[in-house]
Amino acid sequence: MTVELGHLALILAFLVAIVQMIVPMVGADRGWSDWMRVAVPAATVQFILTLVAFLVLMTAFATSDFSVKLVAENSNSAQPLIYRLSGTWGNHEGSMILWMLILTLFGAMVAWWGENLPPTLKARVLSVQATIAVAFFGFILLTSNPFVRLDNPPWDGQELNPLLQDPGLAFHPPFLYLGYVGLSMAYSFAIAALIEGRVDASWARWVRPWTLVAWVFLTIGIAFGSIWAYYELGWGGWWFWDPVENVSFMPWLISCALLHSAIVVEKRDTLKSWTILLAILAFAFSLIGAFIVRSGILTSVHSFANDPERGMYLLLILAAFIGGSLTLYAWRASALRSDSVFGMVSRESGLVMNNLLLVTATFVVFVGTIWPLVAEVATGRKVSVGPPFFDLAFSPFMIAIAVILPVFAVLPWKRGSLARSVADLRGALVLAVVLGGLAWTFETGRSLLAPVGIALGVWVVAGAIAEMLRRARLGEVPISETWRRLRNLPRADWGKAISHSGFGVTIFGIAAITAWAVEDIRAVQPGESFDFAGKTIRFISEEPVRGPNYSAERGLVELVENGKVVAILHPEKRVYDVQRMATTEAAIDRGITRDVYVALGDQQADGSWALRTYVKPYANWIWGGAMLMALGGVVSLTDRRYRVGAPARKARPAAVPAE
Repeated sequence: MTVELGHLALILAFLVAIVQMIVPMVGADRGWSDWMRVAVPAATVQFILTLVAFLVLMTAFATSDFSVKLVAENSNSAQPLIYRLSGTWGNHEGSMILWMLILTLFGAMVAWWGENLPPTLKARVLSVQATIAVAFFGFILLTSNPFVRLDNPPWDGQELNPLLQDPGLAFHPPFLYLGYVGLSMAYSFAIAALIEGRVDASWARWVRPWTLVAWVFLTIGIAFGSIWAYYELGWGGWWFWDPVENVSFMPWLISCALLHSAIVVEKRDTLKSWTILLAILAFAFSLIGAFIVRSGILTSVHSFANDPERGMYLLLILAAFIGGSLTLYAWRASALRSDSVFGMVSRESGLVMNNLLLVTATFVVFVGTIWPLVAEVATGRKVSVGPPFFDLAFSPFMIAIAVILPVFAVLPWKRGSLARSVADLRGALVLAVVLGGLAWTFETGRSLLAPVGIALGVWVVAGAIAEMLRRARLGEVPISETWRRLRNLPRADWGKAISHSGFGVTIFGIAAITAWAVEDIRAVQPGESFDFAGKTIRFISEEPVRGPNYSAERGLVELVENGKVVAILHPEKRVYDVQRMATTEAAIDRGITRDVYVALGDQQADGSWALRTYVKPYANWIWGGAMLMALGGVVSLTDRRYRVGAPARKARPAAVPAE
């Protein structure tokens, strides 16, 4: 009966969403305040009902209720509890409930914390958010019901995909969905603004925090997925340009552009039409991602489903929301014109260039992702687009962004001097060139990748620091005054500096690991050792071990540096009991400047074992930089302007009736 309660909660949430979609929108159009106020309790009730459905499904997984078809197909009683719980969203149907939980949560948060929003805008925002909910509740109830019962339940389940039985994959999807689905809030604000025909600085202050929240979670989610791929798949790679990786990366790029564009709307009341378009595109790419993951049109290890019926339903949702919003945009865009002007050399111009580079880079990733499908439809031949294409076509745009970022960040609004801005950054420029030259010396002429990447990373980080010190007037006023000025800078400025620094750190890590990583693959007998990259690797032994739901061969490997054992590593080769699927569990000795990565392969005919060993310089700087970017977003969110939004309008005194 409990499972049926979850199904009922979904149906009721669907009905509430229909009410929330219609009543507040009509109220805003007619000026009926009572109808507009329906949006707040409706958003709250919708979230509570969805939460009930999600908790019911999670309980079924936690208790191994194999009478539920979804549990029987995606869980097993021998799995550790964390993987039984993560099995709730480790499949198509359950992940859609998580999607809806986050969608309704964002709507409820606007209802709870949107007191400063104009009533008509708030009503329309919540109505648009409910429209998205109606579409996806309908999708779940018609094609993806997670609460289907089995007439003859099995004694035990088929087990969660072994690749997903990992702590990184337990937390990666929720963070990713908080980013994906959180961008629906920017979309709802954009559509509400188009309906009202008004976009101004206040609108930008309202929409920016919601976009920033989504961007922070998306950054963390992508980083978690990259870390998982690095240690779980046994290849030592951190990004593979897989189609599903790409569809999470594209909304991230667009949301970066949106955040920067919203700054221009807030500060200079221009780029309004462009900012609205970016808000639409950010969520559009999230919908495209949902379609690719769940339709099966592109092959990926991350895909959830291969169902033409579901794919067609999602395609209709995609067409309705993207087509409808772009039609509304085309109709209303002329009303969003601005008379503000700015020079070719100005902060506005820098942000425009930043946006164009980010959007073009997104387009490159999009073309590379869907090209195999287009080529197969057009020619009937299967075509593969892999890392060489993306590395060659995508990298120049990121390099260009890194080059211009510090310069345009210090330019004043409206018009400025490029020479003066570069002069303000001469210390950062000298440091970048010196460290890049030092890297080139160590490279001994092998490749420009590491020196250029290191120089760019240092340039971005040092540029962010130089901008903050320039604003604090270091060298122009006493140190105590400089310190006071630094403390009093807005938190949004501190957040920007931290995020830009994180971007530079990530560039540094990518360049270092790409240029300097080394690998060794060989067959090794137990007791044998070999030298590799200035280290000695001793393969001591191998022994069978037993896990809760798998059997494994576990290696014992000593890492020796300068004659001392610095780490004992235990790489494993696992075979899961139910699906009989083999996975590689790499053992990694992590360090600030390098990772030593060991993966155990198959046993050979002569009794030796295949051993893959990698040295990955500065690998952790990639994810450390990503977390710095996310931290910068969190710091920006604590800025008073974005915590409280625009000031509430003062209520007019009530008119005194004539006697």
